[in-house]
Amino acid sequence: MSYEIVSVIVNRMSAPTESRASLPAAAPHPRPAPDTAPNPPHTPPGTTAVRAPDAAPAPALDWRLRFGALSLVWGFSFLLIKVGTDGYAPFQVTLGRLLFGTLVLAVAMAWKRERLPRGARTWGHLAVAALFLNALPFSLFAYSELTIPSTLAGICNATSPLWGMALSMVALSEDRPNRRRVAGLGIGFLGVLTVLGAWQGFHGLDAAGTAMALLASLSYPIGWIYVRRTLAGSGHSHLSLTGAQLLLATVQLAVVTPLFTSAPTHFALVPLLAVIALGALGTGFAVLIQYGLVAEVGPTTAQMVTYFIPVIATAAGVAILGESLTWSTPVGAAIVLAGAALTQTRAGNSPSRPKNPS
Repeated sequence: MSYEIVSVIVNRMSAPTESRASLPAAAPHPRPAPDTAPNPPHTPPGTTAVRAPDAAPAPALDWRLRFGALSLVWGFSFLLIKVGTDGYAPFQVTLGRLLFGTLVLAVAMAWKRERLPRGARTWGHLAVAALFLNALPFSLFAYSELTIPSTLAGICNATSPLWGMALSMVALSEDRPNRRRVAGLGIGFLGVLTVLGAWQGFHGLDAAGTAMALLASLSYPIGWIYVRRTLAGSGHSHLSLTGAQLLLATVQLAVVTPLFTSAPTHFALVPLLAVIALGALGTGFAVLIQYGLVAEVGPTTAQMVTYFIPVIATAAGVAILGESLTWSTPVGAAIVLAGAALTQTRAGNSPSRPKNPS
């Protein structure tokens, strides 16, 4: 959904312009003209970015409509999680989400005649990626929404680029943060404190649920840093790697879920439909849409969906679920997004334009 977007953010924050040779080049994207920098491929949270998809014929549906659909799907994911947990245990919601997402990618792989990657080393790295990019954050968000509103979960998800910025300075020695990006980090976490109502002692806030949502957001950049260190340049396609990753995450949840939950005695229809939509649309179909956007308009434009997710999540939670909204929530969310935007800039007040091998 994640619902949460991290790959381009982590890649940008984790390597200077001169030292990006290890990262793959993005596929050609003939339009729009302003977004033609050869940045590394951008993919949604929970997927593996290693090689850009080959250029394909222009789709019939305009990219702006697909961009809007992607924003809606990922923004509504938090509402779907909340509805799903009304009828099923959080681990069951996560397992269903991964199962239906994997089925969508399996169909896409069969249609395109893609094969799963080979090699025990690759599968071992993908198992770790599946844990940090899928199984763990998906489960944490599901558990968090037992006690916090979906609006808060969606805003916590927007902190992923802030965590990525902080981690890249520690884990990636080649990172050289400038003052603007450090300021963005500070502003972003000030926004988090605003959302949480720090000045009133976090009154009325469920600490455990909020901590789980923030840990879920932290899990994404941890996974992306690991992927960058282990799977960059593997030569496998996005679809092949992501399909294998989701398959492994599904297996992980299939092992864990029976240990902590009991089989449901009945299947509540509305929560079941929410889980199916969460998996098929938010975890499977959204991945395919995002790949097409990156190939067509480039990662710089495609990653802008990040800024719409918390807005849509908040609107959906308030309008459909009737969740309450205080002034600090939208104000804090705006500060978080402003800080996240600053963490992606470099000297000269412009985003990085790395040089990739052709």
